[in-house]
Amino acid sequence: MSRTERIEALLTARFAPTRLVVRDDSHLHAGHAGAAPGGETHYTITMESPAFAGLSRVARSRLVHEALAAEFATGLHALALRLSAPGEG
Repeated sequence: MSRTERIEALLTARFAPTRLVVRDDSHLHAGHAGAAPGGETHYTITMESPAFAGLSRVARSRLVHEALAAEFATGLHALALRLSAPGEG
């Protein structure tokens, strides 16, 4: 299973998103800090979930980082997050 597939599975199980897009942007960071030759280090995640209703942007980000702690421990380096609750656009 690829890191992208693991991220999708973890986020789906934790947040039951109504929208989830996980994009591997590692190729854009080749040669930068945290980049690895095989990629799977830098991602953009766009997710809409009822779990984010009433939470600040920082609180939402913390929840996602907590959910992906094992991935960070095994080479995930950076996330760009676009997190929203249904109806927020």
